[in-house]
Amino acid sequence: MSFPPGPRGRLTNTLALTRHPLDAPPDWLARYGDPFTVRAVNGDVVMTADPVHIKTLFGADPELFEAFGAHAMAPITGPDSVLILSGPRHRQERRLLMPPFHGDRMRAYAQLMADAAARRFEAMDRKLPFNVQNVTQGLSLDIILRAVLGLPLDAVGDFRQRVLDTVDGVSPVMLFFPFLQRGFFGLSPWDRFQTHAHALDADLAAHVERVRAAGPSEDILSLMLAARYEDGEPMTDSAIRDELRTLILAGHETTALGLAWAMDAIHRHPEVLARVQAEVDTAPDEPTAWAELPYLDAVCKETLRLYPVLTEVLRTLVRPWHFAGYDLPRGATVSASIHLVHRRPDLYPEPESFRPERFLEKKFSPFEYIPFGGGHRRCLGAAFAQFEMKVVLAYLLRTYRFTLESDVAPRPVRRALTLAPEGGVWVRMRPAGLRPAVEA
Repeated sequence: MSFPPGPRGRLTNTLALTRHPLDAPPDWLARYGDPFTVRAVNGDVVMTADPVHIKTLFGADPELFEAFGAHAMAPITGPDSVLILSGPRHRQERRLLMPPFHGDRMRAYAQLMADAAARRFEAMDRKLPFNVQNVTQGLSLDIILRAVLGLPLDAVGDFRQRVLDTVDGVSPVMLFFPFLQRGFFGLSPWDRFQTHAHALDADLAAHVERVRAAGPSEDILSLMLAARYEDGEPMTDSAIRDELRTLILAGHETTALGLAWAMDAIHRHPEVLARVQAEVDTAPDEPTAWAELPYLDAVCKETLRLYPVLTEVLRTLVRPWHFAGYDLPRGATVSASIHLVHRRPDLYPEPESFRPERFLEKKFSPFEYIPFGGGHRRCLGAAFAQFEMKVVLAYLLRTYRFTLESDVAPRPVRRALTLAPEGGVWVRMRPAGLRPAVEA
């Protein structure tokens, strides 16, 4: 068995990835070449940013891999989550969950998304600056709770707080150092997370019973209750609970951060703002049409290229594998680095520049542009997330005018598994037809 070269020191490598997830990998790539090995506390990771190697990884036999860090993630998502499952059970669960997130079913949520954005932003105090990340987090959660659970507006509030308490209880340390997932007389961070997670599960279980009793509807939970495996059996209550927890906890956070990054990037580039503003202002007054706007689509893609919410795609081997010239042992993990491949100058000239036009000039392969991963574990909610980003951004740019409070772009920092703008994205807002106030 053999590994590519890489930095020594499991603890120092793990701390570097936890504290500075975007700084260390480029240095390692320059020093050791592609691929390189990062020996971390939670395993040996072979990292690549080469589209040829990424294609090999995404196209490999699904039975070769299991979910990375399943033992660390299972207590957070639940053991029946599609993120945790492997092999036949993963394929079976994924096949059952895929239809609600594609095609006409997804587009049916367009007006819900626009209405949720209207309610959230109309409630903001237009005299004061605010952190748009906080608003998009609440907005995205509202959309998830209504689209997934079918909650009426007056019932969203209690669920929202349960979810936020649970998300806030997840620390990156718990994931990178799984042995810290231990209780300590009810006083440890893990104890607090468990308290919130159990309360959320109880609310979900009660809601599932209400929806089951009410009969068929258009929300995703109703579709899950009606779905059947190939043998005719329905999903178990535990599987439904864990998939709901996964969709809610993972789904709202990633889209909210994508929206916040997009608002910051658009408003730091006047030429981009002018072009996308003209496009959305002249578009039909119909949310489904907004998702078809080509430059807006390019803006969203460039945002997720430059500011991917996750840094890498990870696969753990269940048997030895010859990869990129090396004989890797069972238990090793292979990583397609989203951050590194998205900044390859041969693929993306001037990779640090925010230039949406690149997505109008060229079509990138699914091994060169990977914000939602790829292969048999590509994010189930990718289409839903991109659709939501475009509908919400179009609504905001058509309805309001924003100015950034800071001249300095925020730095990406780790928030559990995601990368968030440090300090948030602070803006001032006014209605689109209103000129900015002139200070005396």
